[in-house]
Amino acid sequence: MGKIKEIKTLVETKFISLYDIKYLNKNNQEKSWTVASRKSKDILEGIYLENKKDKVDAVIICAYHKQQNKLVIIKEFRVPINKYIYELPAGLVDSDDDNFEETVIRELKEETGLNVIEIKKDLSSTQVYLSPGMTDESAAFVYCICDGEVSKDYLEDDEDIEAILISQDEAKDILKNSSTPLDIRVYLALQSFALMGEKMFL
Repeated sequence: MGKIKEIKTLVETKFISLYDIKYLNKNNQEKSWTVASRKSKDILEGIYLENKKDKVDAVIICAYHKQQNKLVIIKEFRVPINKYIYELPAGLVDSDDDNFEETVIRELKEETGLNVIEIKKDLSSTQVYLSPGMTDESAAFVYCICDGEVSKDYLEDDEDIEAILISQDEAKDILKNSSTPLDIRVYLALQSFALMGEKMFL
């Protein structure tokens, strides 16, 4: 196993920073790795060097609209790819006091206008890693049941999002024919929903 020896800040911004990580590889050679993180250097040093607990940065929401028997997805403009892309609703955990269930309720309402009526804790994961070759970012992947009407009334100014309710047949069609790119998480959710429908939320 490699062992981290030192962390140096390369770039620090409000939402994400870059760090140069010095570590020993399996041959005991010192190497460098550039890591993107939402955490401050102090917090990252605590996790890497002192084995402190790594808290989740975000939530990813796999939601099922109970009345309409449909999967909730969003279409969002993402600057890094300069395109709209299909995704699952998601959002950052704001603070140490903000648990992921509160974030799920807030973010689903903000991005879609829908209301969480049940969180499926037995189906959900409290921490999964998103792209560990590049970032330490992790998220709670949460299954939930929701209701209400889709709305853009709660979006923040910088959010360019359209919420969409997808039937099982529409999920199959998107997987086969969509000209809009798919985030890997929505791709897997659509695959499961196309095969199982509402059973994936039981």
